[in-house]
Amino acid sequence: MKKIAVITMARNDNFFLEKWIAYYGVQVGYEHLYIYLDGKDQDPPKDPSGKVNIIFCDKLPGLVAEMERARLSLLSDKAAEHLKSYDIVIGCDADEFLVVDPDLNKTLLQYLSEIKINTTVSGLGFDMGQRLGEEQEYDPSKGFLEQRHYGIMEPDYTKPLVINKPVRWGVGFHRIRGHNYHIDNNLYLFHFGCFDLRMLEDKFKSKDTDALKLEKHLKFRRKTIDIVSNAKTPKDGDKFIPFARFMQRIFRAPYHWNRPSMFKQEVVVRIPERFNNIV
Repeated sequence: MKKIAVITMARNDNFFLEKWIAYYGVQVGYEHLYIYLDGKDQDPPKDPSGKVNIIFCDKLPGLVAEMERARLSLLSDKAAEHLKSYDIVIGCDADEFLVVDPDLNKTLLQYLSEIKINTTVSGLGFDMGQRLGEEQEYDPSKGFLEQRHYGIMEPDYTKPLVINKPVRWGVGFHRIRGHNYHIDNNLYLFHFGCFDLRMLEDKFKSKDTDALKLEKHLKFRRKTIDIVSNAKTPKDGDKFIPFARFMQRIFRAPYHWNRPSMFKQEVVVRIPERFNNIV
C-alpha cells in the first residue's frame, strides 16, 4: 500500500469538516488527515479519533479573491512538504468527497495504490443539489448520498485533486498549472456546498442581515438547487456518465486548455443507487 495524505483548509466550517474527517479517516487513516484552519479565532472540528492533524494558521489577509489565491498557494506548499514523506497527496475543500466506484469494493487507499498516476488524476465531478418537492431537508442522522440523488454533471468539479509530485494548484483546486487532466474511470468527486436550501438560508442569515444582500447571495448560491429542481427529466447516471467522461477528456475551452469542458451544458443526472451509503 502507498502512503496517502489528505489536506484541506477551511474557516468556520465545522459541519463539513467533521463529515470530511469521518469519510477520509476511514479511507486513508485518521492520522494522515491534515486540516489547516484559516485563523486562530475559531473552534476546531470534533475529532473522535484524536489522531487528525489540526493546524491553526494566521488568518489569510485580503479580499475573497486574494485570500483564495493565498489559500491554494499555501496548500500547494504544504502538499509539496507532505510528498517528502507520502507517496500521494489529495487536496480538496471540506465539502468535497472523492469516491471510488462502490462496485470495486475498495477504499481510496487501496485503489490509488494500484493505479498509475502521471502527476495527477481526477474523479468525474458532480455538483449535488436538493431536488425541491421530492427531497426533504437534510437529516443529520443519515448520509449525504442517502438523501441527495441528483447532481449537475459539472466539469468545474472534475478537479485534479490527487497528486504524486509537487504542483501549483489554481484557485479552488480547479486546475494545475502546466498540467493536463487525467480522468479516471472509477473515481468520482461529489461537491455538497449547495446541497440543502434551509442550510444555505441559515448560513447567509447568520452572516448578513441586509435583505437585499441576502437575496443576492441566495440567488447566486442556490443556483445548483434551482437547476436540479427544474430539470424535467434527469439523465440516468449509469447511461450518461461514460459519455460525460468522454466529453470531458476530449473537449477544452480555448482559454482553459487544462480544464475540461462540456460547453456549458447543465446536465442533471440521477446518481446510481450503489453510491447511496458511501458519503
